[in-house]
Amino acid sequence: MSALSWLQRDRLWFPPAQHALQAPNGLLAGGGDLSPERLLLAYRSGIFPWYSKGQPLLWWSPDPRTVLQPNTMHVSRSLRRFLRSNRLQVSHDRDFAGVIAACAAPRDYTDSTWITDEMQAAYIELHRRGHAHSIEVWQQDTLVGGLYGVVIGRLFCGESMFSRVDNASKTALFALCHYLQQRRFMLIDCQMPTAHLDSLGACNISRNGYLAQLAECCPPGQPSAWPESSPGERVDTAWLLEHTRHD
Repeated sequence: MSALSWLQRDRLWFPPAQHALQAPNGLLAGGGDLSPERLLLAYRSGIFPWYSKGQPLLWWSPDPRTVLQPNTMHVSRSLRRFLRSNRLQVSHDRDFAGVIAACAAPRDYTDSTWITDEMQAAYIELHRRGHAHSIEVWQQDTLVGGLYGVVIGRLFCGESMFSRVDNASKTALFALCHYLQQRRFMLIDCQMPTAHLDSLGACNISRNGYLAQLAECCPPGQPSAWPESSPGERVDTAWLLEHTRHD
């Protein structure tokens, strides 16, 4: 039977992901820190941080794992009509701090959030170093939706998304899939299942299956497949729909 491991700040290490607990599903370790080096090691090992304010720093590797291939997102007829209407525009890496702050905002009439101030600062630093990226959705000049995550090789590890108007988060995911297809990314890690992700084509695979795909996406020494350091220009959603491949 596996036991929870406790990490020390002065030792950059994780136990194997397969040692995660069955209940709660995927809890692997506690402690450590949110340094860029530890976060990158975590993602390369199939592990991610998730905890609430007042809790210790907790690390997870659930079984099964929810994933989405960039070319298999389900685009409904209603979403296609919405994208053709050009009500919104999309960009990447123009406002990472704004996206993560919006993702951290309380939802569903609760004041709690797992994206703490410490977590926001850590991912903003990852973004500054070129490892974390955002998709923004705009209504005129107002940020109304988006998502962010961490790139390892040809894997996009999705962290969170938000929506302030109808279809904004779906538009953000569609834009992400387009961008990843252009750069031959293999997989989006969605971490945990939700009804929203299921409706968009995400599926569950075993932890071992995910680790095998992780190794294929991120062989040792492979650089990030998201090379641009400058923010992307805003793009109309109709153009995006026209230039995205659908399998």
